[in-house]
Amino acid sequence: MGVGAENDTSTLKIPFTSHCEAAYSDKRGIIALKSSLDQSTPSSVGEVGAPRATWGRRLEFILASVGYAVGLGNVWRFPYLCYRSGGGAFLIPYLTMLFLCGIPLLFLEFTIGQYTRLGPVHALEKVCPLLKGVGMATVVISFVLSTYYNVIMSWALYYFFNSFEAPLPWQSCNNTWNAIGNCSSGFPGNVTHLYSASQQFFDHRLLEITSGIEESGGLRWELLGLLLMAWTIVYFCIFKGVKSTGKVVYFTAVFPYFILFALLINNVQLPGAKDGILYFVTPVWSKLLEVKVWVNAAAQVFNSLGIGFGSMISMSSYNKFNNNILRDTLIVSLTNSATSVLAGFVIFSAIGYMAHIHNLPVDNIATDGPGLVFVIYPEVFSTMPVSQLWAPLFFFMLLCLGLDSQFAMVEVAVTFIMDGFGGKALHFLKRQEWVVLVVCLIGFLLGIPHITKGGIYVFQLMDHYTAVVSLMFLAFFEVLAFCWIFGIQNISIMIKRMLGRPPNVYFRLCWLVFSPLLVLTILIASIVQYTPARYGKYKYPVWAEVMGWAISLFSIVWIPLGAIQEIYNNKGSFIERVKTAMVTTIDFDVKDHLLEKQEENNPESEALFTSLA
Repeated sequence: MGVGAENDTSTLKIPFTSHCEAAYSDKRGIIALKSSLDQSTPSSVGEVGAPRATWGRRLEFILASVGYAVGLGNVWRFPYLCYRSGGGAFLIPYLTMLFLCGIPLLFLEFTIGQYTRLGPVHALEKVCPLLKGVGMATVVISFVLSTYYNVIMSWALYYFFNSFEAPLPWQSCNNTWNAIGNCSSGFPGNVTHLYSASQQFFDHRLLEITSGIEESGGLRWELLGLLLMAWTIVYFCIFKGVKSTGKVVYFTAVFPYFILFALLINNVQLPGAKDGILYFVTPVWSKLLEVKVWVNAAAQVFNSLGIGFGSMISMSSYNKFNNNILRDTLIVSLTNSATSVLAGFVIFSAIGYMAHIHNLPVDNIATDGPGLVFVIYPEVFSTMPVSQLWAPLFFFMLLCLGLDSQFAMVEVAVTFIMDGFGGKALHFLKRQEWVVLVVCLIGFLLGIPHITKGGIYVFQLMDHYTAVVSLMFLAFFEVLAFCWIFGIQNISIMIKRMLGRPPNVYFRLCWLVFSPLLVLTILIASIVQYTPARYGKYKYPVWAEVMGWAISLFSIVWIPLGAIQEIYNNKGSFIERVKTAMVTTIDFDVKDHLLEKQEENNPESEALFTSLA
């Protein structure tokens, strides 16, 4: 993979047709036309005429997008939500939100990124100057998320390396880190003073957890080394941009499916697996009357597809201009949902097995978040045949799932720097590889507070206020900017230019009515049903809650700041300034036509242009 020849703006590529014949006859007209294209085509390094890399193959973009969408949330969040929200009945609100919000908005983000060939910051600035701050907010939230998301990768690495021991270190209570008086070799059920050996391994061996966020307890040096290793892996996977990422995703996006299917085949043969699966899929229709179930379904769709994080806009900005993003949208969204359901069967077949051997109900074992994959599943492996095979494979799968998502989040920050400050950045750092290194180094340093002995409390606090609170605000303003201010007509023009046909009634109706209203409803419901962050039974002190809101506001504040700056820079009365700020700066008549022709890559017209110019 490399820089696509069709994206090299140093040479105009327009087919020699009768429609353009008059233009070719005038050398000065040709040069002027070429100059217009150079100035309107986005650059990956912020310099006029500089080429923008493209994915080597369309499959690379699809795999990268699937890898980003299919992450840890599919394994530990969706199954838990499904059984807590009505089992099989949860699929009704989930699929409703997927088809009315998820698919249309993913298609919209792909459209904006591919058409403008810019990251979220500069794309939003062109699409809707008034809400250009939304683009900056997506960069901030993605980068903040990446700083602690990689901490999970360090946990996965820790479990991966420890899974080669025989017996597995979380299998018994006879270790130095176990509190013998309240350690149970299996699940303690309703005996509240006992904790499983796997829970104690997670708390006392991996985290060396303190009593609260007030007590940092010093660094976990082993995790520091593993965090550095995780960031090193991320760097070498993305340091060449889409050139390197496009090759890595062939493995990291595909390998987890082999493990999921292998685990499913193994798990369904275990005693009690059927009970766990039935618990997972049995519909509880009364749950559909609860607003929280619908809010959870929408939140899962947004978080899983990455809507509002800017990553999909960034990745699609490296597509060729006429790439079939409608096909890609359907592949990515449906694959993501199918993977969530597949992961549910894998997880709950294992939970049913554990419930069987410990003679406990399934709901005494199932849990949410890190506890599902770092406590429950390790315990499953300790009793499973050939545990030394399944344990390392499972944690290596988690590593692949997390890395794909991490690639995309870090790429948002890199794309923003290269689009807006590429010339200045390369003046000091010389090569893009050094820019990526600086971004990864900053991410590593910001992740250090999460690997102190009290770091899990910092982790939970940031995850709650970044991935839950901030995301809903960003999603609403992004939909407002694209669907109602930029407008369906302009979106239709973009899609027709790229795909040769406008979007159908389904997408236009979703963008105009269903998606904005549903997102607004979710935002209001999230505010009404807001609950403070917690870690288990631990309640955060007031100062920590204030810090959490400050983290949340740090991403949201860019939206009003961007609007204020844009209004201030315009001329006229306040109303006139606002109206001006709501007008797109994209030149459809010039840019679109030239980019269309550029993609056709006609060698005959290129040679003719070169000879004339």
